[in-house]
Amino acid sequence: MVNITLNAKTIPSDSIILVTGANGLIASWVVDKFLEAGYRVRGTVRSLSRCSWMEPFFTERHGPGRLELVEVSDFGAPGVWDAPVKGVAGVAAVAGQAGLDLVDIDAALDLEFPFVTGLLKAAKDEPSVKSVIFTSSAWTAWMPDPSKNVTLHEWSYNDEAVRIMRGNIPKEKVGILGYMAFKTLLEQRVWDWIRAEKPSYTFNTILPETVFGATLSPKDQGIQSTCGMVKWLRDGVNLDALAGVPAQRFVDTQDLAVLYVAALVTPGVNGERLFAFGNKYSFAKVGEVLQKLEPEKKIPEIKDNAWDQSEVPNQRSESLVRACIGRGWVTLEESIADCLDSIKKLES
Repeated sequence: MVNITLNAKTIPSDSIILVTGANGLIASWVVDKFLEAGYRVRGTVRSLSRCSWMEPFFTERHGPGRLELVEVSDFGAPGVWDAPVKGVAGVAAVAGQAGLDLVDIDAALDLEFPFVTGLLKAAKDEPSVKSVIFTSSAWTAWMPDPSKNVTLHEWSYNDEAVRIMRGNIPKEKVGILGYMAFKTLLEQRVWDWIRAEKPSYTFNTILPETVFGATLSPKDQGIQSTCGMVKWLRDGVNLDALAGVPAQRFVDTQDLAVLYVAALVTPGVNGERLFAFGNKYSFAKVGEVLQKLEPEKKIPEIKDNAWDQSEVPNQRSESLVRACIGRGWVTLEESIADCLDSIKKLES
């Protein structure tokens, strides 16, 4: 566990922070870090019955009465966010609805954008809200390609993915491009809404890269998302899919959660895109790390597809993390070790 120190903050301790999708890989750590930092948390989940593990789990870690769960099963229902935002000081919007395999980006936007702006408007209308964080994606800024020396800037967008998707690409060739284009257009529309509506709260977006690291409660959550891809490699499954993932960057689950805390409560953080791009990785390198951690196992080898050459504006995010926990991004070796520990906990 990393220990959070907040030397200055815009939101007082013991205030309520709303975290959407609180049971997910990222959001559960966000809940944990806000509780660790001395805040109370109201978390939304789609099903209270499926998330019955959460309240006793967090009570054991942080004491009773610190976490309140509310069920929001239909993100787009009229007024659905009015009660969750009532009395909260900050909002960490982590939940999303779109899957990675989407093909119709306009249909996905028609579904997602009203839900996002519904939450933003409810926060605007609630006088207690001082700060909001919206979760975007690294893919809104770029298409990873280790063969190219790319320099990204804070306001770089993945216009290439949008252009390709607008060019009537055959459905069978869309792959991840649809999700990339969707997330790009969604974030742009969200920023347009913020500029037009001018809410009184501070507003920032966080762009997480590939997420590795520890799972908060493996027995209750499983090994989700890209942490599950580390398990694939260890188990020797879906190797062709892993080989097709280009070298890029990653962010550790706990570093990312600390960034949410820092971005929400640190004075002077407003109107920024915060690049949660930590150190570099490839699945060839992940395999090497796993092999060193478990020399008794035979970890499949993934063909080395080069190393990321990009220059990315991640210094601001790293400085916010460092101000809270006294260090910058963890190494790949540390993050994969934590991921492996979670996998072993699930197996046991």
